[in-house]
Amino acid sequence: MKIRNLVELFAILPEDEKIIVDVLRQIIIDVLPGYCKEKISYNVPFFYGNKGICIIWPSTVPRGGIKKGVLLGFWYGHQLNDRDRFLSHGTNKQIFYKIYETPEEIDDKPIKKLLKEAIKLDSTFKK
Repeated sequence: MKIRNLVELFAILPEDEKIIVDVLRQIIIDVLPGYCKEKISYNVPFFYGNKGICIIWPSTVPRGGIKKGVLLGFWYGHQLNDRDRFLSHGTNKQIFYKIYETPEEIDDKPIKKLLKEAIKLDSTFKK
């Protein structure tokens, strides 16, 4: 499977995953500064600035490591100051994440807080 754009991605997703991906994308896009971009990488939405910031990985897309729901992963999550312990970290030592199984679980406040911190961290990286 090679997904080249959002239309192709949304075509394969079940309804709940489409909604979750769409809501997460809107939250991220609203917070990211102008120098940051979105692309499809690893067949999923990937947001980056100087380096990777975050990724949205629906369980329908293979190799995400989750059986159901949608994973919101912070590329340098291990360097974020997650005081509220919002993020989980499995076997990956770098990417910390939150898995959403329903759209109702999404609370934009902790996501925005972590995104702002991730953007601040990204601004310290050289391209």
